[in-house]
Amino acid sequence: MIDFFTIDGTPWPRRLWDVGSLLGLEELWEAGSWAAQKVLTTAACDWQRNELRTIVGPDVGLGQRELRRELTTLLAAPLPDPSPARRRLKELIEHARSGYVDRWAEAVDTTPAERPKPERLARTIASHLLDLGYDANHLAAWANELNARQATALEVVQSAASLAKASEQSFDVLVVLLAVPERPLAEQQPNWTAKGKVIEWLKEHRFSVQGLRVGGGFRYQVRALDAYGAANQAREMVERMIARSSFQRSNRGGIVAAPNIWVGGHPQPIPLLPPARGANILALVHEGHLYRVDGERRLIDDALELAAPLNQGALGPAVAGGWAAVESLLTHPDDPQEEERSGKAVAADRLAAIIACSWPRAELTALAHRHNPSEPDELSAALDGCATNIERARTVAVGLKSGSLRPCPSGRKLQRHSDMAAIDRMARLVVDPRRELNEAVKTFRVALRRLYRTRNIVLHGGSTKGVALQATLRIGAPLVGAGLDRLAHAALTEGIRPLDLAARAELALKLVDGETALSVVELLEPRHG
Repeated sequence: MIDFFTIDGTPWPRRLWDVGSLLGLEELWEAGSWAAQKVLTTAACDWQRNELRTIVGPDVGLGQRELRRELTTLLAAPLPDPSPARRRLKELIEHARSGYVDRWAEAVDTTPAERPKPERLARTIASHLLDLGYDANHLAAWANELNARQATALEVVQSAASLAKASEQSFDVLVVLLAVPERPLAEQQPNWTAKGKVIEWLKEHRFSVQGLRVGGGFRYQVRALDAYGAANQAREMVERMIARSSFQRSNRGGIVAAPNIWVGGHPQPIPLLPPARGANILALVHEGHLYRVDGERRLIDDALELAAPLNQGALGPAVAGGWAAVESLLTHPDDPQEEERSGKAVAADRLAAIIACSWPRAELTALAHRHNPSEPDELSAALDGCATNIERARTVAVGLKSGSLRPCPSGRKLQRHSDMAAIDRMARLVVDPRRELNEAVKTFRVALRRLYRTRNIVLHGGSTKGVALQATLRIGAPLVGAGLDRLAHAALTEGIRPLDLAARAELALKLVDGETALSVVELLEPRHG
């Protein structure tokens, strides 16, 4: 779970790839109203509903008898707005929410043969807590504290159940402005705080004021589940102020905020700039193209500019720009208009195939570099003879498949545990690559189609209040970054077009581990006779 809560730093293959079941149900309920307004298509909502049926099926938090029976019945048919079925779904969500984590605790507190698998449990609990509105930084501290005292799985889930039942608290939040254009307008606001009062508040709450240049500030009383969530709300208000100041005739964009936000009762100031959402395109550095911006513009260049808000931009531009980049690269006017792939959803499916094909290579390469036993072993010797990363990844894959060579993670305890989970995932994948890759494709497709639906709600519905907007970016940004990384690499090294790479990926998923001897480490590599 600590991996899942480390937003800026965890590689994309080890992040959360989906929302929790309850948020998925809320998202489906909300989609009905957007379909009624023609913002989403009926086909898109039906696809969402059918996929959700398979996702929530094994979720023991949704009950074993009456709850599950009602849910299965509702998801078996369309849920138009308005309809009796849609009204029942809203009520059912609230019934399922009550005691959701407790039911998972009951599943843990049973015989070993019946207990959920550790990674399934970790993903479910982590997703649910994030979906409730807890900030990842707060949950990381919570999980680290449980880890430090060596809590059992049951204790972890019971602690999570307590978090799930907690109510929002009231927080006193201070935003400090360094530059205050049109000061009389600021001073008219009831929560305006003059310079002297700002310093007084900071000292009262035992914050350092050394080197802080104050022009004034605003105090907000907000309700949130944790201090980081309170700071997030204040951050959004600062962003709105700065956006409004950009429309001034003079002093355009003149509002300047301090680099931190202060929350009463929280020991440290919280950075105004949030952590990046994890959209990393490493090919720009690895292929030496970070500063190479002269010459002819390629399609990938335009896409990278469109996707730039993904990491730290405001929610609306991040969603719109991220999807625009995907659509610009992976759609074509000649694409067949399939009912199941309404609109431009085909772009999400193509990117999902590319990401799935890059997943084994990314993890196996990382494991090869992490293999550092105290005494050299057979795998160490084999890896020492490898000249390239693809050879290292292939060596680890062969060892895992045969069962004779298993990587030995090194480094910090938490890093070793993260690597051990990755080893288990890769061991399953090399034994049955088609099954594991197809499951990954399904998961990525759901996440990327969610990005497409959210983009339609933002641009066509004019709303940035969707129930899954935050989760869409938390999950989608790293995946889009991973896909753009592979598309950029292919364009820069091979000159291959995005649609051609997508075709290569889709074919590779059909041929892997078959008569052509295509291995999991070369799914996106060009084939040579």
